[in-house]
Parts: sequence; structure tokens; C-alpha cells
Amino acid sequence: MNCSISGEVPEEPVVSKKSGLLFEKRLIERHISEYGKCPITGEPLTADDIVPVRTGKIVRPRPAQAASIPGMLGMFQLEWDSLMLANFAMEQQLHTARQELSHALYQHDAACRVIARLKKERDEARSLLALAERQIPMSAPSTVAANASVHSNGKPAADDQLGPGVRNVRPGISPNILDDMTECNSVLSQQRKRRQISPTLAPVDALERYTQISSHPLHKTSKPGILSIDIHSNKNIIATGGVDANAVIFDQPSGQIISTLSGHSKKVNSVKIVPRDDLLITGSADKTVRIWQGSDDGNYNCNHILKDHTAEVQAVTVHATNNYFVTASLDSTWCFYDLSSGLCLTQVEDPSASEGYTSLAFHPDGLILGTGTTGGLVKIWDVKSQTNVAKFEGHVGAVTSISFSENGYFLATAASDGIKLWDLRKLKNFRTFTPYGPDTPTNCVEFDYSGSYLAAAGSDIRVIQATSVKLDWNTIKTFPDMSGTGKATSVKFGPDAKYIAVGSMDRNLRIFGLPGDDSSMEP
Repeated sequence: MNCSISGEVPEEPVVSKKSGLLFEKRLIERHISEYGKCPITGEPLTADDIVPVRTGKIVRPRPAQAASIPGMLGMFQLEWDSLMLANFAMEQQLHTARQELSHALYQHDAACRVIARLKKERDEARSLLALAERQIPMSAPSTVAANASVHSNGKPAADDQLGPGVRNVRPGISPNILDDMTECNSVLSQQRKRRQISPTLAPVDALERYTQISSHPLHKTSKPGILSIDIHSNKNIIATGGVDANAVIFDQPSGQIISTLSGHSKKVNSVKIVPRDDLLITGSADKTVRIWQGSDDGNYNCNHILKDHTAEVQAVTVHATNNYFVTASLDSTWCFYDLSSGLCLTQVEDPSASEGYTSLAFHPDGLILGTGTTGGLVKIWDVKSQTNVAKFEGHVGAVTSISFSENGYFLATAASDGIKLWDLRKLKNFRTFTPYGPDTPTNCVEFDYSGSYLAAAGSDIRVIQATSVKLDWNTIKTFPDMSGTGKATSVKFGPDAKYIAVGSMDRNLRIFGLPGDDSSMEP
């Protein structure tokens, strides 16, 4: 007899008292524990209703298929086929699971990238908002009134006077920025009192023996001319701005061009290196200012294009904190910028005159700004109040260059009538040089960092020993203009005056120093 549930001969047969049906003991007990009724009749059934049946040892009959070799081979074939089908189904399920997993991982990666981008945009927005909150005073009406108020000698330019295409947001120089500049001024003033001339400064007898030691063609032959030079003193990297609308980054020790910066549409009138973060600022005749960021591969990318001026940008100067810079233009305004954001905080014009600005320089302490105009006037500005606090008259023609001595006492200016030295303590001219004829302007004047030497560029290059108001300032060396153009446009001292870089109206950067002095090439 067979089990009523499995249909097979039971190993431990039991009989139901109620229905008389035969079951396998383990099967019926499990069914009763789960359902409490007979699986066949559906009547209530308990374990007490099950009676075991005593039988002899049951020998299960062999299936018909196992009674012969062909039958057994058939069974094995069926088992093999079932195994292969099951294996194929598992492989299909595995492939589908892998595809789903790959798709899920891709979606997860894409979601992570989107989240990272959104977080970056959020952080940038927060930083810009924080910067704006620091720069914009709490009372907007009072701020506008203060920024638009007319001073006795100068005023911020009104938005409707700035011309088309100019950004109208002028939040002004915030108290935090003024505090930063004042603190920098205090630190530098204290350092200057204790400051001593570097023992490695090139002596006078060494400068007397300087000669041209190298010449480097940096700009295009189709539009030759170097208009501006600046030197990164810690790295001996030289930046030049040219008539060809390019700026060039040049490694002086190796004599190799690091990068050529293209982007301006007209000549680059001014270049300034910001040692912090390898930044370079260029001002151009195309009315724009560009901020370039150096990268590890030596290339420079343009971070900001500033279009706040309506005429040629003639000069750029960087504040001692390396956080701010100022530009001057022929549109008769100068702009004060935050370097990190490229935001023009204020744009200042002088209502008392209509001359454009041709030169510009920060005082070493950073709270005074000097500007030169097309009309031969030198103006001294208080940066904190943006007011014109002094005027120096006497030049004929445009003031081509301005340079403050590092001692903070002297100002050198250049124009077509020569060079004038001004005592900032007494606000008067104490010495005048006329190195060239009336038809040959002095294009550039530059103090070295120690304040011991003053270089002038015109039809030749001259080095003057800086002394004091009462003593003579003697010319210790004159270099001929090797370009053949008769127009040396820019000059800059290297670290410790170990070499002098000169640009002129050909495309070559010339280095003057002691022949064979490799120490002058090292940063």
C-alpha cells in the first residue's frame, strides 16, 4: 500500500482512526502541526488520531527503467539533460544579474558625479555670497550715497558715466578690505624701519662692468616691440607684454619660453606678476584686463576677462597683500579689483580734469596710489577714501612711468622732458634729469628693490645711484640700445640687481649682467 500523500510505499506507515487512510508518519505529522486537519478528507485531525502500523521490512521495488542497461542509460540521459538545462538557466540568470548590477553601478557613479558637481556649485555660490556680504555694507542707501558722493579732489564714477558694456555692480571697498590694507601697511612700515640693504646686493663697481649677456626673441616679427616687463623675483621668471597682443612667460636661468599667452586683440601695455598662486595680470589697448592662472604643466589659463574700462588700459599695479590690484586707463578712471573674484570694487575718476591715465603704481605700504596723466600731471591718491590728496606738476607731455622707492620716501616719474624725483615727505621735486633730447621721451623709470639704484630707459638705458635729497644722484652706467630702434621701452632689475632686463621696440628681451656670473641666473 502507498502513502496517501506521497504516493510511495511508506517507511513508517501510520493509519488515521477517523478515515482509515495510510500515511507516511513524518509527512502526516508535519501536515497536522501546520494545518490540524486531514489532508485528504479535510476533517480535524490530531496526533492522537494516528495509529502506527507494524509491518515487515519494506523493500522498494526497482523502477522499470532501472531494470535494464538501456533503461538506466535513458535515466542518466534525462538527468544530464535536466542538469544542462538547469545550468543554462542559471547562466542566463547570472548574465541578467550582471547587467543589472553594471547598470546600477553606472547610475550610482553618475549620481555621485552629479552630487559632487552640485556640492561644488553650492560651495562656490556660498563663497561668492559670503564675499558679497563682506563687501556690501549693511545699509544699501547709505552705501550708494557714500560711493556716489563727490569729493573735493576725486569721486567714484557713477554707473551711467561708465559707458556701454561696463558692469554696474560697484560694491565699494569694504571695511574688511580696508582693515586688511591698514594692517599690511602697519607691518610693512615696521619692517622698513628695521630694514637693511641685502649683503648680496650687486655693488656699484659690479654694475659698472655690466654688459649684454643674452638676447631672446620672444614676440612676433610681424608686430615687434616689448612694451612692459615684470620679474618674479623668487623664481627669476620674466613676463613681457608686446605689440603683437601676446604676453610671454620666460624662464631667465634656462633661457626658455615657458608659455605664450594669447587672447588680447590689441597690444599689451602692462604685465604684472602676482607671486601668490602663479597669477599674471595683463592690461591691453583692447580696453580689457585679463587674469591668468599658471598650471603645473607650465601653461597659463585665463580666469577672468575684465571689461570695466571704456578706453585703453595703460597700467596695472598690485597691492602689497597680493589680494588686490588697480588698473588705469585713458578713459580717465582707475579701478580697484579683488584679485580672487575679479570683481571691480570701485571705479574712480577725477572730475577736475579730463586727462587719461598713462601710468600707475602703488606705494610700497599700499595705502597710497600714484597715477600719471596724458597732461603731464602726477596725482597721489588715498586708497582708503579714493580721494586725490596731492598733485605734482612740472612735466611736459604724458607721464610714461612711475616708480616708488622701497624706502617709501622717493617717487621717480618719467615723461618726454626727462625724469623728476619727488620727496613724498615734503611733496616737492628735488631733482630733475634730462638724459635725452626734447624729442626723445624717457619711457620707463624703475627703482630696484633695495632702493639703491634707479634705471631709466629711452634712447639708451641708464643706471643711476640713488642717494638722498641732498646728495647727488650720479649715473654709474649707460647701456646703448642694442635693438637699433632707439626706443628702449621698459627696464627691470633682477633680484639683488644681479642683472637688468630690458625691452625695446624690437621683439628681443635683453639681459645685462656680468659675463659668466651664473649666480645671477639662479633664483
